[in-house]
Amino acid sequence: MTDTTRPLKQAGTDFREPIDELIAEVDVTEASRQLQKGVLLLDVRDAVQWQLGMAAQSIGIPQAQLQTELPNHMADRQQPVLVICAKGQQSLSAAADLKRLGYHNVQSVQGGFTAWQAAGLPVGYPEGSTLNNDQRQRYARHLTLPEIGVQGQQKLLASKVLLIGAGGLGSPASLYLAAAGVGTLAIVDDDRVERSNLQRQVLYSDSTCGEMKIDSAKQRLQALNNDTEIIAIDQRLTADNATALIDDFDVVIDGSDNFSTRYAVNEACVAAGKPMVYAAVEGFQAQVGVFWPAYDQQLSLPCYHCLFPQPGDGPSCADAGVLGVVPGIAGILQATEALKICLAVGRPMVDRLLRIDTLSMRFIESQTQADPECSVCSET
Repeated sequence: MTDTTRPLKQAGTDFREPIDELIAEVDVTEASRQLQKGVLLLDVRDAVQWQLGMAAQSIGIPQAQLQTELPNHMADRQQPVLVICAKGQQSLSAAADLKRLGYHNVQSVQGGFTAWQAAGLPVGYPEGSTLNNDQRQRYARHLTLPEIGVQGQQKLLASKVLLIGAGGLGSPASLYLAAAGVGTLAIVDDDRVERSNLQRQVLYSDSTCGEMKIDSAKQRLQALNNDTEIIAIDQRLTADNATALIDDFDVVIDGSDNFSTRYAVNEACVAAGKPMVYAAVEGFQAQVGVFWPAYDQQLSLPCYHCLFPQPGDGPSCADAGVLGVVPGIAGILQATEALKICLAVGRPMVDRLLRIDTLSMRFIESQTQADPECSVCSET
């Protein structure tokens, strides 16, 4: 038997207010039949859940808004009403709410929208959505996030990200960006896959050794998500071509492994007012940040050159070595920052540098500021 009473509080005492009669339930086949006869079907889930689909011809009113919104759709309180939710539990509660409000001809749909879909009954979507059915399934976990939803996913599908380097950082970053549905992902690299790459560059396999990285990466990423246009650029980014390469992109991810490339990326991004999502790795350590002085002109935000005005003199990755998962951690954090920027949610790491020590598993944050005498971003 279904409990159709609601716990209420008064003067510090819990008690239950009884409903005159139990809420009647109907299966989805009967609900569909009644819907065709003109019975009102209310979907009382949260609006974010509607993005995954609704029973066709249903009206979406979140349970918390029934009292204020339902009169706009139903003037006669004697009119029959069906209530549907995700799995059939919330609709019982919402139906009880309606009875308290004076709507007495109310029924709950057993199994909710889950059962409706399983039965192959017609499904619709809220107005203003351009996602197709395949995309709704692929990005379902995005669509249920209030910070993303359909509009956010549409932003991602319209976003353009440039990835400099398809190595240890670029491999995980590119996989997650493509999986997330970034519309255009361009990869700049002129190296070939070597067996020594395979310990950390998860885009590749033994069978791809000897291939150009961008060709192998494009094939892998396109197979992962055909929504994402993969642009393979067989070049090495330099100071001469950096400006032209970044011109058409919203976000630039620096997955390079040398100072000259980072300086060139930084200068081009500062000049264009675009974000540079940075990471570097060595041994068991990594650091990640976002350099974007144009993010907020009222703040003293640094560029890469502000923090690293001179090239380092440490050993290369090949000489010093690197734990295979470390660039994976850093690359995924780069992808996270890039997605936040594309979605315009949260706050990018524009005034912080994150250092990661995997031996002690410590994440150390340090505040950063612009160098007023920086030769790249200073106006003086």
